[in-house]
Amino acid sequence: MDLIELTRTLIRFETVNPPGEEEDCARFLGRMLEAGGFHVSYHALAPGRISVVAHSPVPGGDQGATVFSGHLDTVPFGSAAWRHAPTAAHMADGKIFGRGASDMKSGVAAMVLAALAEGARAPVTLILSAGEETGCEGARSLAAQGRLQGPVRALVIGEPTANQPLIGHKGALWLEMEARGRAAHGSQPELGDNAICKAIEAVQRLLAFRLEAYSHPLLGSPTINVGTIQGGNNINSVPDRAVVGLDIRTVPGIGHETLRAALQDHCGDGVRLRILADMEGFASDVEDPWIQNIFRLVRPFVDQTPEPRGAAYFTDAAALTAAYGNPPTVILGPGEPSQAHQTDEYVYTRRVRDALAIYRSMLQSG
Repeated sequence: MDLIELTRTLIRFETVNPPGEEEDCARFLGRMLEAGGFHVSYHALAPGRISVVAHSPVPGGDQGATVFSGHLDTVPFGSAAWRHAPTAAHMADGKIFGRGASDMKSGVAAMVLAALAEGARAPVTLILSAGEETGCEGARSLAAQGRLQGPVRALVIGEPTANQPLIGHKGALWLEMEARGRAAHGSQPELGDNAICKAIEAVQRLLAFRLEAYSHPLLGSPTINVGTIQGGNNINSVPDRAVVGLDIRTVPGIGHETLRAALQDHCGDGVRLRILADMEGFASDVEDPWIQNIFRLVRPFVDQTPEPRGAAYFTDAAALTAAYGNPPTVILGPGEPSQAHQTDEYVYTRRVRDALAIYRSMLQSG
C-alpha cells in the first residue's frame, strides 16, 4: 500500500483511548506483515485491545534486531469543533488531517512499510502497542509477560519529532498525596482537623524540595506539577480527607521509590504518598556508534542540524528500553511535536515520506 494512503487508512480506524479498541487496526497491520513474511503474534491487553509483535524472517544473530515501536491508540477528539471529521483523514496543502495524524499513525505507517521493504534482508522487530496514551499499558504488559525477546541492536520509538532524533526522555512518577483530618461543623472549626489545610501545607513543603540537585546533563532537572486536588463533602463542614494528584517528571539516575521516600520525609507525617504510575526515563549514550550513525542519516532530511536532545514527555521506551537490556534508543517520527493532542491535528506528507527513507536507511546500515 502507498505510504500516504496507509497513513490515511490508519487514521480512519477510531482508536480513541479510552476505551482504545485498537484490535481492528492491530489485526489489519498484522495481516499486512504476515503477507510480507513476518512472524506475527497478538497480545490482548483487554477485550478489543490488542498489541502486535512481529519479527522479520531474518535471524538477528549476535548483533540482534532493530526494534521499531509505535502505539495504535490516540487521545480523545476534544470538545472543540474540527474543520474536518477527526477520522476522515482529509488531505489539503501537503498535510493529512485527523486524530493520530502526528501522534502517531504516520510514524506507524512509515515503520511498517520500512520493515516490509527491508525485512527480507535485515533483522527487524515491530511492536505496535495498545494503551500508550494512558501510561504505556500495552508495552508494560508485553514486558511483564516476557513477550520481548532479544538480542536487540537498537530501539526506535516513532513518536512525533519532525524527524529530529531525541536520545532520551524523562520518566514519570505519579503520586497520590492523601491527608486525613477530623470532621466538625463548619461553625466550630476549632473542633476539627482540616485535611485540606494539611494537604496545602504539605504541597508547599513539597514544592520547596530541591529537585535541581538531581539534574541530568541531557534532560535537565526533574519537575513537579500539582495536577488535581479533591477534598471535603460540603462547605459547612471541616473536611476530614483531601487528596492531591502529583505529576513528577524524573531523570535517569533517580530511583523512584527512593525519591518517593525522600518526598514523604520532606512532607512530614501529616500526609501519605502513594505511587499511582511509575514510568522510567532513559538517556542513550551520544557517543554510541549507532546513535552517531542516526545523526548522520537524519541530517539531509531535517531543517536544523541534529544535536543531543531529550523529551520532557514519556513514551513506550519507558517500558521497552529496560526490558530489552538498555540498547541504544532514539525517539524519531514524522509527526509535528506541536500537533500532538491538538484539534485539527495534522502531519506533513513530506515528513512521512522522509521518515520512511530514514527508517529504511537505518535497516540498510545495520
